Amino acid sequence: MKTILIKNAQIVNEGQIFKGDVLIENEFIIDIASHIEAQDHFEIIDAQGNYLIPGAIDDQVHFREPGLTHKGNIASESRAAVAGGITTFMEQPNTVPNAVTQELLEQKYEIAAQTSYANYSFMMGATNDNLEEVLKTNPRNVAAIKIFLGSSTGNMLVDREEVLEKIFSNTKMLICTHCEDEDTIKTNLAHYKEKYGDDIPMDCHHLIRSEEACYISSSKAIALAKKTGARLHIFHLSTAKEMELFDNNIPLEEKKITAEVCVHHLWFTDKDYADKGTLIKWNPAVKTENDKNALWEALLDDRIDVIATDHAPHTFEEKQNPYTSAPSGGPLVQHSVVAMFEAHKQGKISIEKIVEKMAHNPAKLFQIDRRGFIKKGYYADLAIIDTNNPWTVTKENILYHCGWSPFENVTFNSKITHTLVNGTLVYENDTVKNIQTGKRLEFNR
Repeated sequence: MKTILIKNAQIVNEGQIFKGDVLIENEFIIDIASHIEAQDHFEIIDAQGNYLIPGAIDDQVHFREPGLTHKGNIASESRAAVAGGITTFMEQPNTVPNAVTQELLEQKYEIAAQTSYANYSFMMGATNDNLEEVLKTNPRNVAAIKIFLGSSTGNMLVDREEVLEKIFSNTKMLICTHCEDEDTIKTNLAHYKEKYGDDIPMDCHHLIRSEEACYISSSKAIALAKKTGARLHIFHLSTAKEMELFDNNIPLEEKKITAEVCVHHLWFTDKDYADKGTLIKWNPAVKTENDKNALWEALLDDRIDVIATDHAPHTFEEKQNPYTSAPSGGPLVQHSVVAMFEAHKQGKISIEKIVEKMAHNPAKLFQIDRRGFIKKGYYADLAIIDTNNPWTVTKENILYHCGWSPFENVTFNSKITHTLVNGTLVYENDTVKNIQTGKRLEFNR
């Protein structure tokens, strides 16, 4: 039996911060108190007055395995995730081959069972012609159905309205969507290609993948969810206009339509294209200061429920291509929690709210079994964060397989010092231990 006692922590849980100790036996938290007496056989972790938070749950990542492992793989990217205080991830189906049959989906789970440092789930991908496979998905051990309503890496676009209505009408599972209107994007792209050829300036990206493209698609998805009664979660919202589509007067547990924002849309704006170029080319695009401010406002008033990353690594060489051939996406899991704590330092968000949006709410929204909170009987997925420990992101300390980050040369004031996954210390003071203890998520559905 393995017993760990975390002493002298500022425990952050369910809107409160209190000083205390946490006792862990094997995988689970067994006691939380202001003082727990140490015994000889306990392994002691002294939190030294730093914050103890539930490990972050990232509901949208692309770890690139199978088929795209020159960009990243489940081992490399989950390793970076635990170094960043993320203990659980949900991965998307646009790997190669696309995870659009139950057999292909299970193959990904088999890889993760051998190699993942963090807890995991993989989403089932929908296409224009795999409804039968989608409906076989087990809600107890698969996070959600993923539908691309706009083309992105892997081109899994679902664009036939009768197919969408069948999926929305027939699955009781949570449906997660990427919302951008393809026709609008194609029209915009044709206009800028005519003007510039293939070398379109990067600051046109948010005009091509525009506010209108996002709003048309998001509003259609919401209308379809309301018509069919489907449970809908919209990924990576990026515009002020879309914020009018969401409610904040309903408790999360009762919401049928929920919303996510990603760290990059809260951090960067179109002004950053001049310096960062294709390194901050994402779909949906990073947009204006006004959009960023509206996202922050919606996050704080609970129209937006979850903060995620859409972690999507590409090689640095791929990113150096001209606009039309440079892929969209970037790596973020190692730096998302500290980026949000930096926003806290800037007075934008409380620590309690960060924990709510990055741990509690994903756990509630996906109905994850015994994760996302610091509670007795819950899995010990935890991170300790020192908010007075400045460090700078450099090539040398980046753990992503692709070797670069959009946050390079940024100095963060907060640092993850320890991460535990299922009661095992997997990261401590800049070192990831070679212990792959991630487990497949189960869901209370």
